[in-house]
Amino acid sequence: MKKIIYHKGLNTFAPFLKSSTSVLKKIFNLLLVTLLIWNFNFNSAFADVTENRSITPYLEQVKNNITEFTLDNGLKFILLENHQAPVISFVTYVDVGAVDEPEGQTGVAHYLEHLAFKGTSEIGTINYEEERPLLDQLAELFDQIQEARAENDQEKLAQLETQFREVNQQASEYIRQNEFGQIVEIEGGVGLNAATSADYTAYFYNFPSNKLELWMYLESNRFLDPVFREFYEEKDVILEERRLRTDNSPIGKMVEEFLLTAFVSHPYRRPVIGFEEDIRNLTTANVQDFFDTHYGGENITIAMVGDVNPSEARRMAQEYFGRFPDSVKPSPLTINEPEQNETREVVVPYPSQPLYFEGYHIPSLNDPDYVVYEIMGSILSDGRTSRLYQSLVEEEKVALSVAGFSGFPGNKYENLMLFYGVSAPGRSLDELAIELDKEIEKLRTELVSSQELERVKTQATASLLRSVSSNAGMANLLAQYQGKTGDWRNLFTRLDAINGVSAEDIQRLAQQTFIPEHKTVGKLETVS
Repeated sequence: MKKIIYHKGLNTFAPFLKSSTSVLKKIFNLLLVTLLIWNFNFNSAFADVTENRSITPYLEQVKNNITEFTLDNGLKFILLENHQAPVISFVTYVDVGAVDEPEGQTGVAHYLEHLAFKGTSEIGTINYEEERPLLDQLAELFDQIQEARAENDQEKLAQLETQFREVNQQASEYIRQNEFGQIVEIEGGVGLNAATSADYTAYFYNFPSNKLELWMYLESNRFLDPVFREFYEEKDVILEERRLRTDNSPIGKMVEEFLLTAFVSHPYRRPVIGFEEDIRNLTTANVQDFFDTHYGGENITIAMVGDVNPSEARRMAQEYFGRFPDSVKPSPLTINEPEQNETREVVVPYPSQPLYFEGYHIPSLNDPDYVVYEIMGSILSDGRTSRLYQSLVEEEKVALSVAGFSGFPGNKYENLMLFYGVSAPGRSLDELAIELDKEIEKLRTELVSSQELERVKTQATASLLRSVSSNAGMANLLAQYQGKTGDWRNLFTRLDAINGVSAEDIQRLAQQTFIPEHKTVGKLETVS
């Protein structure tokens, strides 16, 4: 494990963390945050956007309230001030996701996200000096158990498993369950959570602004001094999550098999949660190596939006996050997906309602044409007035639901535009596919009308406005655009990109993209 770097600033929190348990204080802080999470001036801006999309001055005003700075170790901060309520939303964005996992260690990014809530050498334990040797012993026993299994030495395996359970029980006696989360909750934090995707991992919650230094202490220490306790219990939790969301889920099974078919080399083909065998075999050393490689300052962006004072935040950031060692940002992924030159198909039998998937490879978020694919998705499937809903659900009645969107399963690299549908009773997946392809073909052969394009652009602009209308949403977008595009300012050029899409652009890309050689089809067929 990494060595803890102590200094006088941390010690000031020791009595605070143990004594802040007042029920009245807890209730007050929760009410404060729940009631006062502020919004931007959403109603007036939305009224403008529905008339003429005059959102640009509003976005420029927001942009002018942003401060950024980068610490010497490469860790970047993006701050957006809004002092309407004493609340700050925080997002810690780590530029690492499932695509960055080593072969044979799928699921390690998601596993690490779970472990990041288990505490540090100060939080989550009653005596770390006595707990740590037991954690080390568990790691050694797990390696020995793996060796015994490989050798099929059943007697040795039984002995080791008995010893493992005994040591694990001893280690559990030192654990303060969910102490990190309890501290956040007691001090008024809400929305404590995290997310792992193919492209990134993000940790987030909202805190009263007068708890800024406490957030600095908690968040810096969870990534400077992590303790991967309850490692094996969490493995069981993740395996159960996989069984629930993939193995016993029709959509989960369809998604996994479809991606394995649509991609032949790019890591987008692998499930974010990981393959079962890989999850079972992951070790604490695997997680530690992954952490050491990807959780350095150069790979982390922190966004704060709300009642934040930039100079105060910068001083505290230097004190707490400046302790992170220098790091080198991992090289970008260089695995390229070869061009698809024939239709691919996968059929998954499952006792469920039939599902239909159809996908086409498209460029990444950073490609100038990406926004055109987003507009295509809106034309085809945004709302009940969309083409696919009107045709497949209302008129032809071949589907109960149908949709299409870009950025599947991520958009940092070349990805898929995915169409999917649930067939209506008595109608086949082939019928659904025929009607779907008719609508896709119209994009190739007919120019979208100016009225329809204007309507969709207005919807897209309103959607952008909604996404920046809360401090939490804005913090997430600022961090994501910094991480995926290299500059948070690219968020504020989206309006120009949306408005710049023409009917000719849509037809050009439709003709280039939607051809049989580039198609991947997935069918989940009902079996009894």
